[in-house]
Amino acid sequence: MPVSAETVPPADRIRARRLTAPSKAAASGQPALQALGICKAYGNRRVLENLSLTVAAGEAVAIIGENGAGKSTLMRICAGLTTPDAGSVGVSGRVGYCPQEPGLFDLLSADEHLEMFAPALGLSRQQAIREGHGLLAEFAFPLAQRAQCRHLSGGSRQKLNLALALLGGARILLLDEPYQGFDHGAYVSFWEHVARWKGEGIGVVVVTHLLADQALVDRVVELEIACGPAAEEQ
Repeated sequence: MPVSAETVPPADRIRARRLTAPSKAAASGQPALQALGICKAYGNRRVLENLSLTVAAGEAVAIIGENGAGKSTLMRICAGLTTPDAGSVGVSGRVGYCPQEPGLFDLLSADEHLEMFAPALGLSRQQAIREGHGLLAEFAFPLAQRAQCRHLSGGSRQKLNLALALLGGARILLLDEPYQGFDHGAYVSFWEHVARWKGEGIGVVVVTHLLADQALVDRVVELEIACGPAAEEQ
């Protein structure tokens, strides 16, 4: 039975347990993301131990598990923001990362965020604004608002967070609880977008505590804290 990370002795490990069979995309598609033998510890607490995950282009994978099982740490490692103690990560194309807590600046507007991201993505300011407005409109973001982010609702902040992850043509999306603050309609719309992204050949990884229907994704992988050797998820 999974337990909280705080109660796990250092000898115990995080393992990946595949809950559904590999999808057709995983079996035949080009990997968009391949993380192999990932290990990460903080002090004497092992967070991830010999964990492997492969995601094909056009495949959606849900990552579930107890708090403290290393889901967000895995996303940060795959995004290149945290260095693993061991293992490797390979990606095909640009990675779009949407953290659980929006990485936004309170005093900037949505347009100012788009302009700030433009140089890093090889876009002009005009291109970033045009593409960003298209993405935000799809998420029903209130484009008429020119407010600073500190005045936006939680749902609107997360929609901007998602748009920034998609900006510049990401080929692999790493989404950590991406619908925080969404109402029911926006939540349903999010999964419709996932289906469309898959159709465009984008690999999608979603960390979620709320998966109403496993049919929304191709594969479900659970990170769980368990005694014994770590298992690999391919």
